[in-house]
Amino acid sequence: MAVASMEKDAINTEDDLHLNNSFGDSGLISPVKEDISRVLTVPFSGRIRGGMKPGKKIIIMGIIDPEPDSFDISLTCGHNEEKNDDEELTDVALKLSARFTERQFLRNARVSGKWSEEEAPIAYFPFIPDQPFRIEIHCEHQRFRIFVDGHQLFDFYHKVKSLPAINMIRIVGGLQITKLG
Repeated sequence: MAVASMEKDAINTEDDLHLNNSFGDSGLISPVKEDISRVLTVPFSGRIRGGMKPGKKIIIMGIIDPEPDSFDISLTCGHNEEKNDDEELTDVALKLSARFTERQFLRNARVSGKWSEEEAPIAYFPFIPDQPFRIEIHCEHQRFRIFVDGHQLFDFYHKVKSLPAINMIRIVGGLQITKLG
């Protein structure tokens, strides 16, 4: 797998091949403008520059694995300089969990160590094994609005009220990421 080299970026080093566990200020994601041309391996962790705010959106494009069990996309608070023991204490503003066996796309949040009640209702399950997808997470004043392949799927009202504190994204499970922005 080739790593794109961009002079002005100066963050594409051999160490970038080990981004999976990096929580440092690597500038992995800037949902505002920057096109990501880096190794986007799963599990993936990256920083959202400037945190979330109304009007900001995150776009995740990829391909579902041929035989997936599940995948999770989490927007979290905190910078976790190193992988530490406090990971279960980090606030999770939004956790999206696709479960293929149950054909569910669940969402919830964790504030002060406590998970909210999982929200499950969806009109249809939008993911197909071995097929591409596009997820958009739009941040609004009161909620996240989630779109899959251009169709609004559901809203998730903010449990974490400090939007700028939501500054990390983590993606794990049965998918490949082709673009993140």
